Amino acid sequence: MMQDEATSEQQSVQVAPELPDDVRGALAGFAIGLGDDALVLGHRLSEWCGVGPTLEEDIALSNIALDLIGRADGFLTIAGQLEGDGRSADDLAFLRDATHYRNAALVELPKGDFAFTMVRQFLFDAFVLPLSEWIAANPGPLAGVAAKAVKESRYHVRHSSEWVRRLGGGTDASHMRAQAAVDELWMYTEELFDFGPEAVLLVEARHAPPPDSIRTQWNATIEGVLGEAGLVIPEVKYHFSGARIGRHTEYLGHMLSEMQILPRSHPGAEW
Repeated sequence: MMQDEATSEQQSVQVAPELPDDVRGALAGFAIGLGDDALVLGHRLSEWCGVGPTLEEDIALSNIALDLIGRADGFLTIAGQLEGDGRSADDLAFLRDATHYRNAALVELPKGDFAFTMVRQFLFDAFVLPLSEWIAANPGPLAGVAAKAVKESRYHVRHSSEWVRRLGGGTDASHMRAQAAVDELWMYTEELFDFGPEAVLLVEARHAPPPDSIRTQWNATIEGVLGEAGLVIPEVKYHFSGARIGRHTEYLGHMLSEMQILPRSHPGAEW
């Protein structure tokens, strides 16, 4: 994955040795989930490279994708250290099957049209910002990566929310596409707040926030922007769940077969 100065700093992090084994294991799983969210969505955004609606937006989406992939490298590096099994960020990214990925299903769905991409990005950004702020404000192995994510996510939220307002309040066609995206994506939003099977332990150990506190902030941001855009939150009877424990949509496997083909075809190769 992308290597930069921030990444090299992240790789030098020494995981606190005093963590109890159960907390260490739970935190490793949480870090993998955070990393997988960023990695998978970063890959989806990279699919817009060269085909964005404008040159400026093509560059913006590519830069956001790089932010997410760099963030994934940081979280997965620390997850490997917490596990203690010698797995690197690249091992976790490229040598796991779909059933071992812990990302929310929201981020693995195909990129769709531009309205779909921007609505999904906004739903995700509005979740990541308060979560990253909480993690960065509380001492722990993930705080450094989260602090960098806060700076990035503030821009990401501003960028995606502006597009949601623009699409929702634009032409009849753009409004229709934006509303269709909200309708399609809403069933996947609840899973964002699932911090995994050991969430209670993480919250008690103050390595993760109470999910409801993040949901409250997310709701306020989402309702405000969608209201300004003239978009309606749908009533859904079913919320997708299970991706955090490996029960993904068919789309993740197809995406990983493309993303992982080079390292799986040439094991141990360096470049």
